[in-house]
Amino acid sequence: MGRTILVTGAVRSGKSEWAEYLAFQSQRPVTYIATATEDPNDPEWVARIQHHRDRRPESWGFIAESTQLTSAIQSVPQNHCILLDSLGLWVASHLETEPSQWHHLTSEFLDLLRTTPQMMILVAEETGWGVVPAYPMGRMFRDRLGRLIREVGLVVDEAYLLVGGHALDLKHLGQPLPPVKDPLT
Repeated sequence: MGRTILVTGAVRSGKSEWAEYLAFQSQRPVTYIATATEDPNDPEWVARIQHHRDRRPESWGFIAESTQLTSAIQSVPQNHCILLDSLGLWVASHLETEPSQWHHLTSEFLDLLRTTPQMMILVAEETGWGVVPAYPMGRMFRDRLGRLIREVGLVVDEAYLLVGGHALDLKHLGQPLPPVKDPLT
């Protein structure tokens, strides 16, 4: 089974840079799976995506996939390190997915994490430390992503929280919570 790592933190905390560092250190071929989609009407977003591209070595493989993560992961050779950036954008692409289908997708994803032969580094945004979103879709996004990160954190081999310019090793500093009893909605 491959080594799985969660890298989470707030906006501009260094999540992607830490994940890229871990990928470099793996000494494996790297395949970068990007869940972001470009919007030509949003030049600031396009610039952010380009900044990420500019940091990546040309030798890294690249897959753009915002919805079908399981298929994208399964298409990567077993000896590769997968850097998936980010779970939040995957959640956002499924906000209109019915709760039962979302539960199926996340269960399938978590099962894959438990059995993947590849090394996998997952980047995820922490959104629950702010105010409660004023709109139902915002609350659904926050709740789905928060629950997913919690479940992923219990499954992965390593988990890091990026805060204050430091990567905190949660598996060594923290105590795991019991598994969630209600489904991922």
